[in-house]
Amino acid sequence: MTSAQPIPAAMGGFAPNAQPEIGERGGDGFIRKVGRELLMALYGALRTVKMYPPDNPVVQKTMEELVRIANDLWRRERDVDIRVTGEFIFINGTRLRLDLDNYATFSRIISAFRESGAGVCRLRADTTMRDWVVFLTLLQQPESGDPDTRLHALGGNLSDASVTVFELGPFSAADAADAASQVQAKEAAKRTYAQSVSVTKDVINSVRMGRSPNIKKIKRVVQGIVDQILNEETSLIGLTTLRDYDEYTFTHSVNVCIFSVALGRKLGLTRLQLYDLGVGALMHDVGKARVPLDILNKPGSLTEDEWRTVCNHPWLGVLQLFQMRGQNDIPYRAMVVAFEHHKKTDLSGYPRHVRPREMSIYSKVVAVSDGFDAATSRRAYQTIPLSPADVLQEMRINPRRGMDQVLVKAFMSLVGHYPVGTLVVLDTFELALVHGANPSPDAISRPIVKIVSDERGNVLFPGTLVDLTERDAGGVFKRTIIKVGDPDRYGIRVSDYYI
Repeated sequence: MTSAQPIPAAMGGFAPNAQPEIGERGGDGFIRKVGRELLMALYGALRTVKMYPPDNPVVQKTMEELVRIANDLWRRERDVDIRVTGEFIFINGTRLRLDLDNYATFSRIISAFRESGAGVCRLRADTTMRDWVVFLTLLQQPESGDPDTRLHALGGNLSDASVTVFELGPFSAADAADAASQVQAKEAAKRTYAQSVSVTKDVINSVRMGRSPNIKKIKRVVQGIVDQILNEETSLIGLTTLRDYDEYTFTHSVNVCIFSVALGRKLGLTRLQLYDLGVGALMHDVGKARVPLDILNKPGSLTEDEWRTVCNHPWLGVLQLFQMRGQNDIPYRAMVVAFEHHKKTDLSGYPRHVRPREMSIYSKVVAVSDGFDAATSRRAYQTIPLSPADVLQEMRINPRRGMDQVLVKAFMSLVGHYPVGTLVVLDTFELALVHGANPSPDAISRPIVKIVSDERGNVLFPGTLVDLTERDAGGVFKRTIIKVGDPDRYGIRVSDYYI
């Protein structure tokens, strides 16, 4: 975003840095207490006015509460200044504390302000229910264009509706810069992912054609993934939901690389170690370039000979990487990963080894990442992929998988009990996509989710972030996951919410 000029006085505007008239104010403790009540009422009003007509009893009740709190605060303070800065909300200059109980409230209000271009909202006088209904309705129906345009449109619409109690101002220059940096980080993640898929495709196709792949491009791609994970992990992990059926071979390798580097970071590996791990993960299936495509893409069961051919891809990968290492520097660990990524912790699996050996930690990490992404992806012989939650459960309880259980638990803490991109059905009958693991270690089964459908089945876009640890006044969770759903059944394209 860029800084905007104040809205003209005729439209209820004021300079964002102007000092308000100060009456007899309460202390910070008072502002935090009443401010929290105001935001909770505002959050409830935002939801109900979007879901029901203004004359609905639910809307009337929430608006009455909002008017009471807002007017009481204005009469006491003679000033109610709501300001959004970064990920924080200030009321009359006092920053309200953000914790897990009010995460969803803050996120929804901040999102509504940002989408409308408004960084500041000040009450000029007592408000009415109509004032709030009009304001909150327009706030959630932003015009197109840049933040300045959206803000002026909102002010003009309020003026046309004869609602003059709200003074609106733009985001500060610092906040606009912060928002811009977040957008840039997300765009950087997209570029990193797209470039990684493109380079992986070139490498695999070069091997199939008998040409030498460009090792420098591989190194740059892995370096980009490592840098992105270290700087802003969430955006890149969210892009692993872009599992393209037609491009599975390439997106799978990139996804395994992303998951492996993120898991390696959680294990405390150094940047150099993450780089070696990333190269091994990205190239773990390079041996499949020497397996005939009609076998790799066969929709039915493989014959014994065909299965034996597939089982050859680990050592074929070692041979390919050894040839590449002769021309350029490929980490030795990448060869080990290529050989061991289908082995189990008891060293069973394939291919068979001749001498006693101890499985590399890098191979164990890639085996976990590989198993998870493969089972949750649609392929020629797996047209209905398993849900991420079911795959994690299988990895944890089925000893036949032969995965290192310490790493499985670390992976679960990385992606959460419900991994990013999982469609869940809530007890409110809303549909939601998992946005990220909950930051609280005690809330692994209550992730941060994005509501993508209301209780009547209407699909919402871009959706609203909520924290499933949020409770009502009685201490009961407001939303709880009751089951995992199939996005295709509900006509929801998961990737649309992450790009």
